[in-house]
Amino acid sequence: MLRKWQFLGLGLVLGVTALCASFVGGMYFQHKDARRRLQKLIRTDPYAYYVSPKIYEVFGFFGTQDKADHRMRQIMKYGFPGLDDLRLYSDFVLSYDRRNRVAHWVCEHLQVDSIHFVRGRRGQNPYQADMSVPSNFRSELTDYRRSGFDRGHLAAAGNHHLQQNHCQDTFFLTNIAPQIGQGFNRGAWNHLERYVRNLVHRFGSVYVCTGPLYKPKQRLGGKLGVEYEMIGLNLVAVPTHFFKVIMVESKLQLGKPYMEGYVLPNAPIPDDLPLRSFLCDIREIEHYAGLKFFDGLRRSAIFGSNYPSESQVFREFG
Repeated sequence: MLRKWQFLGLGLVLGVTALCASFVGGMYFQHKDARRRLQKLIRTDPYAYYVSPKIYEVFGFFGTQDKADHRMRQIMKYGFPGLDDLRLYSDFVLSYDRRNRVAHWVCEHLQVDSIHFVRGRRGQNPYQADMSVPSNFRSELTDYRRSGFDRGHLAAAGNHHLQQNHCQDTFFLTNIAPQIGQGFNRGAWNHLERYVRNLVHRFGSVYVCTGPLYKPKQRLGGKLGVEYEMIGLNLVAVPTHFFKVIMVESKLQLGKPYMEGYVLPNAPIPDDLPLRSFLCDIREIEHYAGLKFFDGLRRSAIFGSNYPSESQVFREFG
């Protein structure tokens, strides 16, 4: 009789254990599905990014191994320059301009591992349209064909060699803009990209925000106007200028970060013209771009930033 009750008790325990395991398993998979849905929502509604920590607290029992979510938080550590049509890729974040068919901005967080040249191979990555962009807002390869412009990277392919898919993502046309080839994309712009990677080697952690500008110029009669070319059937805008705003984290434990910004005309630039001649007041870049760079960091907490062309401060930065 006692053995019978022991078997019944054991069966009851096993049944309850199975029920609990099923319940916990169900919660876990619901949690995974909720995270996937939230990541998808963040692409279309930036507000979801700001409330996501509160949502994740509900599922905190399970923890997370979501690399995409973790990477986005690293890249956007100091805030979003703007919130239009946000798009998360494997190693950078951008805001897409549906009207002009190029990005408003692209943000990267660069560390030494990401620029190691023997990993992700540029030659294996073809340019491709981003099919997640609606067709009536999407740029296509045919837009650039015989246009006379290079397909210029905003997030440089050379910045993303940690994994092959990191480099591959930089070839989506959402990260590309029409650039003058000789003297710009293959000249001064390439020099600026190499300068950024040199900063990564020297200081270890560099945040970069890159994008196009459409600067006004004076017309006859003294009035200002914005004029720029368009290419292809999709009318991809050709920026008049490009900017790059750089924020370097200090190696010192309590050191302040350093910022500087560059604006280069989308035109042939003489090889002997130093990059420092293109230093620009960051507030001026914000004015023309309609963006706010690294807004999560108080300007008083920055070691220095060029206003408008100071370069000596960088030599003193540690």
